[in-house]
Amino acid sequence: MKHEIDLKDYSIRTDLITEIIEDKEENGINKKVVMEGDIRVTEVYLNKEGANSLNKKEGNYITIEFEDVTDKDNYKKVEKVFVKYLKKLLKKNNFKGNDSVLIIGLGNEKSTPDALGPLTLNHVLVTRHLFLINKQGEDYRCTSIFKPGVTGNNGIETSDMILKITEAVKPNMIIVIDALASSSIERVCTTIQMTDTGIHPGSGVGNDRKEISKESFGIPVIAIGVPTVVDAATITHNTIGYMYKYFSYAKKESTKSSSKLKVGNVNYLKKNIKINDEDKKSLFGILGNLEEDEVKKFLYEVLNPIGYNFMVTPKEIDFVLNKLSTILGEGMNKVFHKNYKNIL
Repeated sequence: MKHEIDLKDYSIRTDLITEIIEDKEENGINKKVVMEGDIRVTEVYLNKEGANSLNKKEGNYITIEFEDVTDKDNYKKVEKVFVKYLKKLLKKNNFKGNDSVLIIGLGNEKSTPDALGPLTLNHVLVTRHLFLINKQGEDYRCTSIFKPGVTGNNGIETSDMILKITEAVKPNMIIVIDALASSSIERVCTTIQMTDTGIHPGSGVGNDRKEISKESFGIPVIAIGVPTVVDAATITHNTIGYMYKYFSYAKKESTKSSSKLKVGNVNYLKKNIKINDEDKKSLFGILGNLEEDEVKKFLYEVLNPIGYNFMVTPKEIDFVLNKLSTILGEGMNKVFHKNYKNIL
């Protein structure tokens, strides 16, 4: 009996454009990959046709992928790349030298995986109050910040609060910082995404609110985020993929000697491994016959109805998020204030 899987109500949960397009070569998707040392930067532009085909918004997306920010040298490298590409994105949106910016930190400061926005604002240099009394000095931009909290705590729609603040402050641009979700374990806390298409607060955890974008606010909106969570279906799917790779690599190595099917301490993920369909069928039978997307969606079908598709974050999230929020905050300071490096 053939197993029929109803997948129409299940979609892969990710906020990262690189995971949505993967290796797609459809019309309307302009993609360029650059290596900044060992940091991978993917620049994507979606025109109207590409945006419609992916159900995303038209505009620019920049994704920065790295391995670690807890190491001091890597930290500096990531910050340098972040500063470079944020400047590039601002230039594409005609951001001028004397323009003012309002930086919004979305999220719940009491929930670490959701605290990227508020934590980042703790590192941002605020100058608007000095501009109001003409005491700002030279080479500093007018910057202001706002932590709206979450609708579940204050009962107020986030975009409504930001709209009123925008009307009062009258910035030339809004930058929104928020935690994201990924469909890959490997990208959690190792990826920064920037886009000029705006953001839907809460979309990463399946709780969409009103969007914050140029269309709704009348000024450019840059969204910056880091994936801090994955769901249980994603972890399970990734683990199945790792099992395929482990099995194929171990099988290959076992033919070189009389050793058993064992890998030891070798990082087989960094090996060039070809997985064949027979290996998949040997390991998982019916599941091994499914295509990649079908496996993902099947896991959603299994876990969602029983409420077990938990959102999961790394155990060291407090430490890593402190590093990442500092990179974003200090990086924006260096972008917006020419003399900032001289006052540290």
